[in-house]
Amino acid sequence: MPIPLDVRKKPTSLKVHISTGAGVDITWADAHTSHYDFPYLRDSCPCAMCNDEREQKAKAGPAAKVSAVLPMYKPRVTAQAATPVGNYAIQIQFSDSHATGIFSFGHLREICPCEACAREFRNKSAEAAG
Repeated sequence: MPIPLDVRKKPTSLKVHISTGAGVDITWADAHTSHYDFPYLRDSCPCAMCNDEREQKAKAGPAAKVSAVLPMYKPRVTAQAATPVGNYAIQIQFSDSHATGIFSFGHLREICPCEACAREFRNKSAEAAG
């Protein structure tokens, strides 16, 4: 039996603004619009390597964070390319050479930076997991 799809996680319009560096704009089937900056997407990369890194940081806790007196300058992450993955995702090659994350449309809707999506998707996911 197929898993029912949440139509709210189906895009009707997807625009990746690589040349301007503006980010990704998506209009969803329920008429909600989402905007994602490239640094936000890079920090939210769903690949195994990034997930492991986030888990390690969470386990280490805030005490393990060492603040440098003069932190290294890190240029703002941008996108160099974006490729569709079937009809369910996009893959972004970032300026820091990271390109292994596949951003499914479901994941993108769940990480939408707006408060309404945070309440609707992220809070429910946290409740179901814990």
